[in-house]
Amino acid sequence: MNLTDSISSVKGVGPKTEEILNKSGIFTVRDLLYYLPRTYENFTETTRLSEIKPGKVVIKGKISDLKTRRTTRRNLTITEGVIRDNSDAIRVVWFNQPYRAKQFDPKKDYYFTGTYDLNRGRYQLTSPKAELASDVEKQAERNNGFRPVYPVRSAIKSETFKKILESFRPDFATIPDLLPETGSSKFTKPGTRRGALFMAHFAENEAEAKAARDYLAFEELFELILASQLNKKENQKLQANQIPFVTADIKKIVSSLKFKLTNAQRLATYEILKDLEKSSPMNRLLQGDVGSGKTVVAAISALSAIRAGFQVALLAPTAILAAQHAESLKELLEPFGVAVALLSGSTKQKPALKDAIKNGKIHLVVGTHALLTDDTEFKNLAFTIIDEQHRFGVNQRQKLLEKTVKKTGLAPHLLMMTATPIPRSLQLAVFGDLDVSILNELPAGRQPITTKIIREVNFQDDLYPTVRSFLVKHQQVYWICRAIEDNPMEETTSVKKQAKKLGQIFKNHAVAFLHGRMKPAEKDDIMQKFASGKIDILVSTTVVEVGVNVPNANLMVIMDADGYGLAQLHQLRGRVGRGSEAAMCFLATKNEEPSRRLKELEKSTDGFYLAEADLKLRGPGEIYGSLQHGALNLHFASLLDTKMIAFASSAAKDFASSGNLADYPELAQCIKRYQQLTTLN
Repeated sequence: MNLTDSISSVKGVGPKTEEILNKSGIFTVRDLLYYLPRTYENFTETTRLSEIKPGKVVIKGKISDLKTRRTTRRNLTITEGVIRDNSDAIRVVWFNQPYRAKQFDPKKDYYFTGTYDLNRGRYQLTSPKAELASDVEKQAERNNGFRPVYPVRSAIKSETFKKILESFRPDFATIPDLLPETGSSKFTKPGTRRGALFMAHFAENEAEAKAARDYLAFEELFELILASQLNKKENQKLQANQIPFVTADIKKIVSSLKFKLTNAQRLATYEILKDLEKSSPMNRLLQGDVGSGKTVVAAISALSAIRAGFQVALLAPTAILAAQHAESLKELLEPFGVAVALLSGSTKQKPALKDAIKNGKIHLVVGTHALLTDDTEFKNLAFTIIDEQHRFGVNQRQKLLEKTVKKTGLAPHLLMMTATPIPRSLQLAVFGDLDVSILNELPAGRQPITTKIIREVNFQDDLYPTVRSFLVKHQQVYWICRAIEDNPMEETTSVKKQAKKLGQIFKNHAVAFLHGRMKPAEKDDIMQKFASGKIDILVSTTVVEVGVNVPNANLMVIMDADGYGLAQLHQLRGRVGRGSEAAMCFLATKNEEPSRRLKELEKSTDGFYLAEADLKLRGPGEIYGSLQHGALNLHFASLLDTKMIAFASSAAKDFASSGNLADYPELAQCIKRYQQLTTLN
C-alpha cells in the first residue's frame, strides 16, 4: 500500500466525500489512517438508572412523555422527556432540537450517551446522543460493544468515518512499517504500525485503545528525537577553530570580578571552555534563571577566543538589550585590551565601524539584526553567542553562522543563552542536538522577590501605600500594562491612561511611559532616564521583559496579570530585585478567584519549577512555540510523559549510532521536517 495515494483511491470515497474530506485536511490514505477517534463509547458498561451518578454516562432504556416548548426570554426550544429502564426513571432535556419529540418509538430501547448533571436544582441528562439499541448492538458485534467516536469536522460525521474505515479494514494488513526494529521491537503489543492503527480504529476495550496510542506516541517521539540526534551527528562532522583553554587568562578575569562566581557559573564556564578546545563546533545551550549571571559566563568564554586571536559576535533581540550587553562586556573586558563595539540600526558612523569589524580591529561585536546584513563582514569570527535564542528563527541563526563558513570553510562555535528555563522533557525531546549547561544558583547578594496577588478594587488601601513606601526610600517602580492605548472593546489597562492616572496619584514623583511603537531613540532616552533615576515610575508594556537592568527598581506592578503566560510573568518579575534591597511584585487582577498560573507565581520564584508548571498548564505546543520557531504539532505524544520520552530517546540513540536512514525512506521524509525545526539546518 502507498500511504501517499489520494483519498479518492479508498473504497466508498466519491468526489463529494473527497471534497468534504479535503476541507477537513484529509488528502491522502495516510491522513485518513492517522485521523484517530477522539474517544470511545463502551456499550457493554451501561449504567442502571437506579445507580446513576453525575458525570458522563451510557444508559439503555425506553423514552416517553416527550413534549416541546419555547422560552420567550432566550428564544430557546426545549424538548423534554423521561427515560425509563426496569430500575428507575430520569429526566432528559434537549435544547434547540425539536425533532427529538417525534424521533422515538416508546416501545423500543435506545442507547443514550451524554452527561448527567444538576441544572437549576434538578438532575437531568442534557442533550444526549441517542441511537436505536438494535442498530448499536448489531454494529458492535465485531468489537464487543466498544465503539470509536471520531472528531467531527466540516460536514463529515463520525459515522461517515466509521463506514469508510470499515470498508478499508481488509487493507490494514498491507500497511508498511515506519520505524526500524530498534524502536518498534520494544513494543510487544501492538508491535507494528499496522497493528497500532488497526487497534486504534477497531479497539475492543480501553486497554487496546491505550496501547495503540502509546505506540503512535512513541513513533512521534522517535522521529522527533532521532531528528535532533542526526543533527548532532552532522554538527560533529563540521570543523571549527580550536581555541586553547589558557588557565592564566581565565584566572585573571575571574580574580578581577567584583563578586564571587557561583559553583554553577564555574561549571558552565568550564564546560564551554572545554568545548572551545575541540575541532568540531560547540553547539551548547546555556540556560539560567533571571539574574543567574549568564553574561559573565559568556564574557569569560569570549576572552578565551579573543586571546587566541579570533573575533566574537553576540546577537541580541532588541537594541536595549544589545546596548546593555555592550556596556557590561566593556566593563568586564576592556581592562584586558578587548575592543568591544555595539552595532544596531541606530548606530552612528556605521560604515567606519563595519570597516573596523572587517579589519579585525573590533574583537567583540554586540549587535541586533544589523549583525546579519550582507555588508557586515568579519576578519576571523570563531565564536558566536546568541542571547534569548528563541527569538531568532533558523534562517537568522544560520546567516550568522554562514559568515564564517563561507569565508574559511570552518563553522563557528555556537553558544545560545536563554533566561526561559526549559523543562527536562523538552530538553530530551526537542533539544537533543544541544549540549546543555544550567545556571541554577543566584549570585550572592540577590534579594528574594515577594510576590502578591492583588485585586484592583484593593489598590487604594493596599497597593498605593506600598508604592509610596518604596518611593519615599527613593526606589523606583515598574508598572506593566498590556495595551498601549484604550480600546472600548476591551477592559485591558492601557499604558497611556495608566501613566496619566499615576501622575495624578503620585504628583510629587516623575512618571513616564514606554511602549514598542515609540521610535528607538525615544525608547533609549526613556530607559536611560529611568536607569539614571530621573524617572520614579515607568509605565510600560512588556518591552522591558528581557535584559533591562536597573538595580534601584525594586517594585513591579503587573496589570491584568491573568492575560500573560507563566514564563512571561516570571521574566517580567525578574526586572526587580537586581540590587541589594528587598523587592516586591504585585500581580493585579479583576477576578475574584485568581488563576492557578498566578497562584504558582505567588508561591515560587524558581524558574525551573515554574517551567515545569507552565508545561503542565499550557501543554507542549504553546511552550515549544515560545522557545523555538515552527510548530511542534504532536498529535499523540505528551511531553509530560517522561517515561515514554526516555524510552524513545534510548531507541533513537541506538538507531542514530548504528542505523542507516536511507533504508527507511518514509521515516527519512518524516524527520526531515523535525530537523528543520531544531537548531541547525
